[in-house]
Order: sequence, then structure tokens, then C-alpha cells
Amino acid sequence: MKLNTLFKPITALLVSIVAAHSSAQDDTDHQYTSEAVAAGLRVYTQQCALCHGPEGGLVDGINLSRGEFRNASSDADLRDVIAGGAAAGRMPAFSLSIEELSGVIAYIRAGFDPEGVAIKIGDPERGRALFEGKGECAECHRVNGSGPYTAPDLTSIGSLRTPASLQRNLLDPASAILPINRPVRLVTRNEETVAGRRLNEDTYTVQMVDSQNRLRSFVKTDLVSYEISMEPSKGPTNLSSEEVADVIGYLLTLRGKK
Repeated sequence: MKLNTLFKPITALLVSIVAAHSSAQDDTDHQYTSEAVAAGLRVYTQQCALCHGPEGGLVDGINLSRGEFRNASSDADLRDVIAGGAAAGRMPAFSLSIEELSGVIAYIRAGFDPEGVAIKIGDPERGRALFEGKGECAECHRVNGSGPYTAPDLTSIGSLRTPASLQRNLLDPASAILPINRPVRLVTRNEETVAGRRLNEDTYTVQMVDSQNRLRSFVKTDLVSYEISMEPSKGPTNLSSEEVADVIGYLLTLRGKK
């Protein structure tokens, strides 16, 4: 028997194992476990609630349950503050184990909800670079007046969406896209075919951004056909877990024009 003939079934088996592993990866790669959130609740109650309060909002300018911090954005920032202290000693340094530290961050990221989903938040600067480069987000989305109109404007997305919602948009856009943002394709009585993103619609008209970034408005009685796609214009991201966390970290900083 030839060696290459022998190796073929082995190679096929390895490929199937790798494929199965890849398909098994889901959004749990991008979030903390429920056990970590529960552990974080215990640590927070014992170590943090005295100053920050049971709801995380007793310190001026900070609301931990809402993700509002003075000088922290990413999970790494929070680790540095908790382990090293802050505010010229007014926030003391805490000597916690790795598990306890991760648990507190998980509890904060879950919005103080022990049953909630805690999303990992990465570095905003790395996230911005990914947004504008490898992630190809800026090819469709507009931020602070810069970029195309072919996907929703994200200038204020950090104040409108939760980390869990942002993660879902990256990993499973088909389930997260809002109905008004679904891609559309229409044909006019003049035989013009127009594809793009729906912006607004009422009983008689539809407004959209076409594939050339032009704002268009159509009267429905002038249309031969009008189709709304149930699929988003782009599929799930190919970014790694850490890269997704970084992009979410950047998106959370987008809270409107300054």
C-alpha cells in the first residue's frame, strides 16, 4: 500500500476534527462564565460594596453597574485599578487572586446581574485599529462624520447598545440586525434596479442609501418590485476572541460627537 493512500483517511480525520472544533466555538469564547460572575458577586459584596455601594454608584463620576468609569475602558484597565489602586490612594489596592479579580470584572461586565452575560472588553485603541483595518468595519460604517452610509452610523453606538448587543452584532449579525437596517432591492417602473440599506419607510414611501452612498426616496406606487432581505450585508466576523473584545472596547467609547 502506498503511503499517501494510507495518510488520506488520517488527513481527512484531522480536517474533520479541526472543522468540528471551529464550528463548536461560539460567543462563549468572548465572555465570562456564569461561575465567574457568581464568584465576583461574593468578592464585590465583601470588598467593594462598602465604598461603591451595592449598585455600584456611590462614588461621584463612577457607576460600575452601567460601565461608567473615570480612567478605565478595557478589562486590563480595571485589573490595574483594582490591583494597583487609584485616585491618589482614595481607591486602595486590593490583593486578590487571579480568579477573584476576574470574577469582580465579570460581575461588573454583567451589569451587577448574577444571571447576566458578562462580555470581555478589550483595548479601545487596538479596537479602533481593527475597526479601521483588519476588521473592515469602516468600509461600511460611518463614525463622527467620516465613512460611507452603507451601514448604520456608529457615532453614538456606545451609548445605545450594551456590550452583549455589540458582540452579537459581530458574531451573529443575522440575529442582531434591526428591521429598519435590512438590505433592500427594488425595481422602478423606469426599469432602474436599486440595492442598498433601508433608512425609513411608511405606507406610501421608502427612503434608502443606495450602493453608491446616495440618499434616495421612492414612492411605492412607482415600484415594480420591492424586496427586503432577511440576511445582513456581511456575515459573522473572522476576528479572534481577543480582537472581538478590542473592537467592543472601541465601540463602547463612541458616545456621540464631542
